[in-house]
Amino acid sequence: MASPESPVGTSDPLKPRRPIDFDTSYQGTPPWDIGRPQPAFLDLADAGVLRGRVLDVGCGTGEHALMAARLGLDATGIDTAAAAIARARRKAADRSLTVRFLVGDALELEQLGEQFDTVLDCGLFHVFTDDDRLRFTASLRSTIPPGGRYFMLGFSDRHPGDTGPRRLTRDELTASFDDGWQIDSIEPAEIEINLGPTSIPAWLTAITRT
Repeated sequence: MASPESPVGTSDPLKPRRPIDFDTSYQGTPPWDIGRPQPAFLDLADAGVLRGRVLDVGCGTGEHALMAARLGLDATGIDTAAAAIARARRKAADRSLTVRFLVGDALELEQLGEQFDTVLDCGLFHVFTDDDRLRFTASLRSTIPPGGRYFMLGFSDRHPGDTGPRRLTRDELTASFDDGWQIDSIEPAEIEINLGPTSIPAWLTAITRT
């Protein structure tokens, strides 16, 4: 089990993780898999800002795509971890919800050949290297039409220590989405996890494709 200074179960200092690392994590229950939507995203759902076709990138076991489906929205989840997608599909069947779950790479969303009005990202963006951040924003541009929105919940530099995932700063978020995007808000939030501490500081960022 991770220490409070290592919120995602790794002692490596701010080290980006590989897809195989995540698939291995689902041999058990990873710290970020809390079995329900994150409160910050539930608040978005309650506010009625999720609309149209919804894509949950790095969906894990699918709670946010399932949340969108409960709202009656057309929902898709994508993740590189086949084990996570298998669990997500079982959840959808058990809850009698229609969600499409795909094993795929969020850095290559253009391969879907589809457009989504809303993209949700809980804990994905902050795992990327600088180069992959550029690839990811390009991938999003291919998928979100003008006026579509991207909501991202990522680990914040307000979290102390130097282990676990990379922290995000406001300046990094602004710089990453400076071309073809409008940053609507960057607000302090929390990401709940299933070990101590039970939540860690995050940024909730709302961005519109221009």
